[in-house]
Amino acid sequence: MIPLLRHVPRALFAAAAFALAAASLSAGNYQNFSVAVYLPVGTANPATVEAEWTRISGQLKVDKVYIEAYRSRRARTDQDLETLKKFFLERGVKVAGGVTLAHNDSNQFQSFTFTDSADRAYCQSMVELAARHFDEIILDDFFFVTTKFDSDIAAKGAKSWTQFRLELMDDVARNLVVGPAKAVNPKCRLIVKFPNWYEHFQALGYDLDAEPKIFDGIYTGTETRDPDVTDQNLQQYESHLIFRYFENIAPGRNGGGWVDTGSLRYLDRYAEQLWNTAFAKPPEVMLFNWNSMLQGINAGDRAAWATLPTSFNYDAMLKSGPPAAVAPATDPAAPAPAAGPGPRGGRNATGPTMALVAGYALKQVDAFLGQLGRPVGIKSYKPYQSTGEDFLHCYLGNLGLPVDLVPAYPADASVVLLTECAKADPDIVKKMKASLQAGHNVVITSGLGRALAGHGLEDIVELEWSDRKFVAKSYTGGFGAGNATVLSGDIASDQQVLFPQIRFMTNDSWALVRGVADGKGFPILLMNRYGKGVLYVLDIPDNFNDLYNLPPAVLNAIKAAVTGDFFVGVDGPAKVALYAYDNSTFIVESYLPTPTEVRVNVAGAVTLLRNLETKEAVSPQPAGGRGARGGRGGGNRGGAGGPAPRTSFTVQLAPHSYQAFAIER
Repeated sequence: MIPLLRHVPRALFAAAAFALAAASLSAGNYQNFSVAVYLPVGTANPATVEAEWTRISGQLKVDKVYIEAYRSRRARTDQDLETLKKFFLERGVKVAGGVTLAHNDSNQFQSFTFTDSADRAYCQSMVELAARHFDEIILDDFFFVTTKFDSDIAAKGAKSWTQFRLELMDDVARNLVVGPAKAVNPKCRLIVKFPNWYEHFQALGYDLDAEPKIFDGIYTGTETRDPDVTDQNLQQYESHLIFRYFENIAPGRNGGGWVDTGSLRYLDRYAEQLWNTAFAKPPEVMLFNWNSMLQGINAGDRAAWATLPTSFNYDAMLKSGPPAAVAPATDPAAPAPAAGPGPRGGRNATGPTMALVAGYALKQVDAFLGQLGRPVGIKSYKPYQSTGEDFLHCYLGNLGLPVDLVPAYPADASVVLLTECAKADPDIVKKMKASLQAGHNVVITSGLGRALAGHGLEDIVELEWSDRKFVAKSYTGGFGAGNATVLSGDIASDQQVLFPQIRFMTNDSWALVRGVADGKGFPILLMNRYGKGVLYVLDIPDNFNDLYNLPPAVLNAIKAAVTGDFFVGVDGPAKVALYAYDNSTFIVESYLPTPTEVRVNVAGAVTLLRNLETKEAVSPQPAGGRGARGGRGGGNRGGAGGPAPRTSFTVQLAPHSYQAFAIER
């Protein structure tokens, strides 16, 4: 346990952490973050490290390395650790240690048996090995438990597996990691890296509540890879959202974002992960791993946009390297292999490597990142150890909603977005009522509505959650009685969406957006007045990917209601994300494979948008309100007085590209 952290005033601690981070960054190779490379056991051996460092450092500026002492029953010797440490320190590179506490990190990730005394002793000895050589140690992804051997079953008893594993890993953290490391080296700082599958942490023993208090710091896995071909199907927006969530859990103690080169069908996807991590304003970006930085480049399946002015300029990237790295390792338009690691060549002895890709992508955003303020968004509450509508927040982010995930209920937020995971809070209905009676708006998903049926939601609104479904074949919108506004005509069969049916009481609730099936309308977005605020209910399809099939006009109407009085919004198709900051700056980014036009809507009278990279000005459209954003649907009172005035701008986005803007009034 690190008791001192509990007694430091948060504001003082955050200020001190910011000052230290600023001092560190000013002395590094980048203005707004530092760049680190992780060296797993089996890489960067003393005999090869000098030649490999020459190749990597010629294409990527590295501020720090993490030298791993142990991974999967393999350990470096004390001599090798000291040799590698000395090598990097002599070259002005900071060093830290790493430990991967896994029995086997390949295939299905078998953990140690932490109920076995021999495994416990071995685990402790590997932590002590690292502590003898480093004043800072990070634990890679595998600080969890998967075993269900006889000793685990006996120790579990009548507890649930989740509760047992949470308690077990808290014990491991205190008594096998932090305590022993500090006994060997009192100056040692212990950092736990949390991986990207945050929805299911508690079931394997990752404790987002207790472990940030046990360890000196945390780190964030922002590697989302490819959303279509990987087993996790993580959405692009998560690279940003997860860092912000962990930063909200441990303000000022979230050390950085961690990106790898796995599962890439096209090279732009690696750059996007690095950018989205950087857009979250981390103090450090970790590149996993040393060997990956030595891999040759394969552009992958990007032929459809290879000749367009995309944010990731492949030819400029190649030319940015040293002379030996100019010749491409593969044909830029060559498709990625059907299986295997994706668009990454073999270990390249002479041509450009993934180090050049990382160096180019990070240098590009470092040039303007300092002009962005603190990331902000629509507050969405995810209680500790909660699950439900897994990873839905990331899908909503990919619709253009700037989601800011928080571990405590945001009582002061003008809009609160709640998905099914909020059911883990036994007082959630009470908190919703308080927000609504204070004049704030609350947006809930159909998953949460169903979970709260019979548990107090009926005190706010009477709805019925049947098992019936409907297929939306067209869409209409509206605010009150009268003819509906057509949002979309007949939808092609492969774009039709299956929704749950929600039954509501006419004139008590109003459907702002309806899906129409063979002449019958069903609510997709409902509103209900309560106190001084408005409750919105958003119907979520069983397959979250179907959200991407909603027509832009439907998405615009939904976003108008959900964003409320947020200072900026984006109208357009799905897979265009919005990242917002507290100094009137923002980024719009397209993950689409084709050029895309979007409309940016800014609250109030705005003179122009200034592109932070090119310094070009974008003039507003002629006055005319929010138009496609749903007419009277916005505003804190659900449209009772009409929406607040907005200034609109048209922005053209190239495929897999972003633009960053400052608002000038």
